Amino acid sequence: MSVAGITETTQYLTFKLADEVFALDISKVREVLDFTSITKVPRTPEFMRGVINLRGNVVPVVDMRLKFGMSKTEKTVNTCIIIVEISLDGDTTVLGALADSVQEVIDLEPNQIEPAPKIGTRLNTEFIRGMGKRDEHFIMILEIDKVFSADELSLVQDAGEAAQTDETDAGT
Repeated sequence: MSVAGITETTQYLTFKLADEVFALDISKVREVLDFTSITKVPRTPEFMRGVINLRGNVVPVVDMRLKFGMSKTEKTVNTCIIIVEISLDGDTTVLGALADSVQEVIDLEPNQIEPAPKIGTRLNTEFIRGMGKRDEHFIMILEIDKVFSADELSLVQDAGEAAQTDETDAGT
């Protein structure tokens, strides 16, 4: 969805990665969890930290800092996991996005959102829905469905399913 497609006030959950503030459309967010133990899954991409047990379901957890080329998220009192629903090719995937901290839920009017910057043709910014303006600060509004490629999501899904199978096998 482009900025032109944003025609009404939308609520966003804001969160921090390092010193940058990002936002997700609240309709994509299921819940926010305190940091919990993450089970590492072998042979997964570096940005995939592992899986968690969410009420009996295996949910893959990705480190958003690593995905965006930052240093690995270090656990602090504010570190949390944002449970999001991602749609890709008609399938919905639930995953946890590791963030340094969750800030607040904000309302942004269409006139408070600028188009994502065009940074040449070699840099893919299609995962940025727009730049929200709040006071004197910019907030990067993510198009969470486009942050991960289809290949990356299938790796994450496969790892989650493998962990689910391992857990089921261990229980028998």
